[in-house]
Amino acid sequence: MIRFTHIVLTNRFFLIYAGVVLLMFMAYLYPVLESLSWIAGLCVIILTIVDLFILFADKNVLAFSRSFAKRMDLGDPNTVQLFLRNTSSTSWSFVLVEAHPDQMQERSAKYKGRIAPNECFETNYTFRPLTRGKHSFGHPLVLLHSLLGLAERKMEFITADVCDVHPSVMQMRKHELMVFQQQKLSSGLKRIRMLGNTNEFEQIKNYVQGDDIKRINWKATSRRNELMTNQYQEEKAQQIYCVIDKGRSMQNAFDGMNYLDYAINSTLVLSNIALRKGDRAGLVTFSDKMGVVLPAEKKENQLRRISSELYDQHTHFLEPDFERLYLNLKQAIRTRSLLILFTHFETETAMRRHLPMLRKLNQKHLLVVVFFENTEVKDQSLRKAVTSDELYLQVISERMATIQHRIALELKRNGIQTVLTPPDQLSVNTINKYMELKAKGRI
Repeated sequence: MIRFTHIVLTNRFFLIYAGVVLLMFMAYLYPVLESLSWIAGLCVIILTIVDLFILFADKNVLAFSRSFAKRMDLGDPNTVQLFLRNTSSTSWSFVLVEAHPDQMQERSAKYKGRIAPNECFETNYTFRPLTRGKHSFGHPLVLLHSLLGLAERKMEFITADVCDVHPSVMQMRKHELMVFQQQKLSSGLKRIRMLGNTNEFEQIKNYVQGDDIKRINWKATSRRNELMTNQYQEEKAQQIYCVIDKGRSMQNAFDGMNYLDYAINSTLVLSNIALRKGDRAGLVTFSDKMGVVLPAEKKENQLRRISSELYDQHTHFLEPDFERLYLNLKQAIRTRSLLILFTHFETETAMRRHLPMLRKLNQKHLLVVVFFENTEVKDQSLRKAVTSDELYLQVISERMATIQHRIALELKRNGIQTVLTPPDQLSVNTINKYMELKAKGRI
């Protein structure tokens, strides 16, 4: 059954019909054209009816399908493939209008082509999800037209395609390769030499240039008549907790993703590195009230548990309660641990308000405060000002950028390890800090 909602008249139809109307208008001046104008109008109508008959002769002429990973990675490009198969015995020209997920805010992308009988048209596009959760694809439309091109048949394909966006496993694997397959220098990860003597003794080996001379084993040197040094391995089974602030300030965004989602991806990355290093990884989330408190373990399914808990974390509109965090961690974590706190301080006043609780946490544990550098403000402060408005923005930006560095300096003065980082370098800088502390035997 043909419905009027399925019929679309093309620009070609209106152009030809406009020519017919012009011909009829000319017939008032030149009566000899009257018969010709009516014949032309009748031909347009007949050809349009024939075109509609061709278009709607078969009920099902195309089959549509969409292929994508049901589990997508947050913040990473994910490929979506589209397939359009011609199941009829006629060649068609078409325009495919994909119903992208709402988050893409894409409404103008169209895919045009011509498809022969029993042929399959394939194309793809990239979807970069910026929030966790389920994202639904809509119902795509296809505008089908024949060689006459006077009318189009509108076809809507009802689909129920849904993808589930989780913390990025792709980034986790990438950083794992960087750390464990000697790709550190090219990736931004630092190659840190082991320091201190609190690590577990492993073996005695020949001295090589760059080894710490304090580790020379003089007894072994005298026996072998060559320099020998003690080699230590990293202490394992240390407790590493990623503590995520879900307060109002973590709603700030960079490149489409908020700070909380950057922290979530980095938590999964760091937890994987810690587990691979033999340490125990745990998770704590909080805002104005406590969220998840997942004890640090090194079980086989620990990373899966952490990923599952991270999936459903969201920011709140209230200020974080650091006093509540301190009291809960005092009860939940009895032994000294490394706490990596992902948070964001917008002003010095906000930092000083929470500083007493941060100092208490640092007394009981080794605390690393990781907060975000506003790169847009930094870039604005470096731009050359031409107008008075631009000069005003530059001065304000410089003051805001200075505030962040003063916050970091004040935390360091209070003995608190600090990482001030751009959001896109969060994982690399956090891993570097973890590796540095581990190399120095601080954990």
